Amino acid sequence: MLKLKNKNNGHRQRLREKFLARGLESLNDDEVLELLLTLGTPRKGLKEPARELLKTFGSFSAVLESAPEELTQVDGIGPQNSFAIHFIHSVARRYLAQRLKNKNYLHSSNEVADYLNHSMRSLKREVFKVILLDASFSIIDTKTLFEGTLAANTIYPREFIKLLLEHHTAAVVIAHNHPSGNIEPSRADRKLTRNLFLACTIMNIQLLDHLIIGAKNKPYSFADHGLMAEIKKECENIL
Repeated sequence: MLKLKNKNNGHRQRLREKFLARGLESLNDDEVLELLLTLGTPRKGLKEPARELLKTFGSFSAVLESAPEELTQVDGIGPQNSFAIHFIHSVARRYLAQRLKNKNYLHSSNEVADYLNHSMRSLKREVFKVILLDASFSIIDTKTLFEGTLAANTIYPREFIKLLLEHHTAAVVIAHNHPSGNIEPSRADRKLTRNLFLACTIMNIQLLDHLIIGAKNKPYSFADHGLMAEIKKECENIL
């Protein structure tokens, strides 16, 4: 038993030294997971549980995005291990969100997409987020306005505008996820966007885009697909 313990400790120490010397790129996905799992059980051999996680969920990102109760179904993964994975994923999510603050949205759209994908694509229910911008399109903050089943009447323009005014917002980007993975906008998505665009126009705030997050790497952009231009024209006719 002592020999096995020393062997595990030596292996983990080699992985740590490899990371410190050459960075995360020098480690395979199973090695990264193995080191993460040691945060929960530092004295246990975790090479095989790490490999089993990858085999079960299919990819490193899928492991991080899995719920703690799903992780513990894998042999060798207990509550402490699943906590370590869930915690580090949440830390990464907060880091990506805070990294966006004060950056120009138009110059950082790829980083915004990374953050939204990381924080939303694995969610089992719909979440509506708001990216608040100042007059120079610098990102003030990102806020979650709603969680649940999204429909055109579930986001109240009054609450939406109240949030924007509280943060002295000059422009805004909205985003929500489709747990089904299909990122094509529904009729309700279009109606909601039009309602919020109207509310923003009246308050002299620019609604720049609506992003839909699914299982794919790139969000669906209303602006890129010409839908924002169509909605703007509709609203001009209404007003």
